Amino acid sequence: MQDHQHREKNALLPERAREALEELIARPLAPGLYLVATPIGNLGDISLRALAVLARADLIAAEDTRHSKKLLSHFNIQAKLAPYHEHNAARARPALIARLRAGDAVALISDAGTPLVSDPGYRLVREALDQGIMVTSIPGPSAPVAALTSSGLPTDTFLFAGFLPPKQGARRTRLLELAAMPATLLFFETAPRLAKSLADMAEILGAREAAVARELTKLHETVTRGRLDQLARELAQAETLKGELVVLVAPPFPASLDTSDETITAELKRSLKTQSFRDAVRDVTESLGVKRARVYELGFALNRKRD
Repeated sequence: MQDHQHREKNALLPERAREALEELIARPLAPGLYLVATPIGNLGDISLRALAVLARADLIAAEDTRHSKKLLSHFNIQAKLAPYHEHNAARARPALIARLRAGDAVALISDAGTPLVSDPGYRLVREALDQGIMVTSIPGPSAPVAALTSSGLPTDTFLFAGFLPPKQGARRTRLLELAAMPATLLFFETAPRLAKSLADMAEILGAREAAVARELTKLHETVTRGRLDQLARELAQAETLKGELVVLVAPPFPASLDTSDETITAELKRSLKTQSFRDAVRDVTESLGVKRARVYELGFALNRKRD
């Protein structure tokens, strides 16, 4: 009996979804800029509201029109597309603003996920707002949030830092800047650079808990968890992976926040009498339970004073 009732309820779901979508499409779409989140892998993640906006928009500005055509074709949406990406943004933005000022409804989509997250939409939104044009977000899939919620790391405070610099020196400098943040850190990374980035994270941030998420929402979705040094070893051959990944790193160890700079500097002075800079940093980090990046910073300052 219960199975029969369950099947009857499920049979009503597609019909009610279709009715809800038809109702949304029947409404006029107000002029303005619509930031529409699209699936990051699983087409089933698109929302009814996103479909309705895309179906009614006068123009869809897409990061890659060829990629977006596949999405629109899947849902049988006939729409005019215009490219809007980092290489043509300065040229394309005035034309989009002109369309918006003329009263058009323009939808902005990225290749996947929520627009403006590591793509050029920010300046378009600012200019539209400055000119009194309505800007509306149509929320939906987001790779950083999907990775965060499935990582097992703290979610009360987090910082999305986008892509790290490709060169090691700049990458380490950026990690040093972020090391003291009392938040879970989220990064985008490419598969070929993953191993080197993890190695630098382990060196600068210490043995924090971390996770690497790939193929999110797809058939072979994987979230690999462990300490940074462990992940760096496990994923040393990451070149065999494909696409972009999300790397998540836990906040600094609480104990390290209670140790004063003076205590760390005093330990460094003692260790540097008998050890190299690298070994001294490692020993102080382990003995005091503080962040490696913080010890590096204080060590550099100490060396500058000596020089």
